[in-house]
Amino acid sequence: MVNEKKKKNREGIGNSEEREVRVVFKHSMILPFIKNMVELKCGKALVSMKRYQLSKLYILEKKSVREIAKLLHCSENKINYWLAKFGIPKRSIADAAYLKWNPNGDPFSPASIKNSQDAFLYGLGLGLYWGEGNKSNRVSVRIGSTDPMLIKSFLGFLRTVYKIDTQRVRFGLQIFSEMSPKKALTFWCKHLNVSPGQFYKKLVVTPTRAQETYRKKIQHGVVTLYFNNKKLRDTICRTIQNIDGVLLELKPR
Repeated sequence: MVNEKKKKNREGIGNSEEREVRVVFKHSMILPFIKNMVELKCGKALVSMKRYQLSKLYILEKKSVREIAKLLHCSENKINYWLAKFGIPKRSIADAAYLKWNPNGDPFSPASIKNSQDAFLYGLGLGLYWGEGNKSNRVSVRIGSTDPMLIKSFLGFLRTVYKIDTQRVRFGLQIFSEMSPKKALTFWCKHLNVSPGQFYKKLVVTPTRAQETYRKKIQHGVVTLYFNNKKLRDTICRTIQNIDGVLLELKPR
């Protein structure tokens, strides 16, 4: 009995100590594994959060790399690294510049042609730009004339067909040296129904060397209309290049 009791006591003590050792040993083996799993899951969550955050800032909110770096208190190189890491394509210099000047998106919206009057104005505007527009300039829509009705018609085309804000339109005025700048400006503002503030302050004055008939023809100078938007310029030029297809779409059925 005594021997059996001692044996049980020894076994109890031994089992208790052994269990404690085993638990400690087990935890020492498992804890790093659990820690690694937690860190891995947290790391994945962090990466997912970074991807979402960066996509939101760069793509949806259209912030620049510099703005994001400043917002997140890190270097621009780090932002560029994560953009490449997540496969988010960077904007070109041209796209970045366009976005800087148009933070709210395109300042125009092509309207649908609903009736014959819209179709006429659409065709008229394309024809005017095709014949009189300065297509060599690749960053803005430009058209110049001595005829206020021509400029006014083209302005109506931009306003109706492309829904532009006419307050963003600018004008340049060129006159002969014997003309009154004030009278010329008043004339054009009245006929175009625009404010003097929409004219560039720099007035181009040409010395009087032209023939008498030519000077009489341009009594009020030459006005150039400017709408500084590359996308709209490219859109109009592409439409003119595809004029046959455009006319087919406008053809009554």
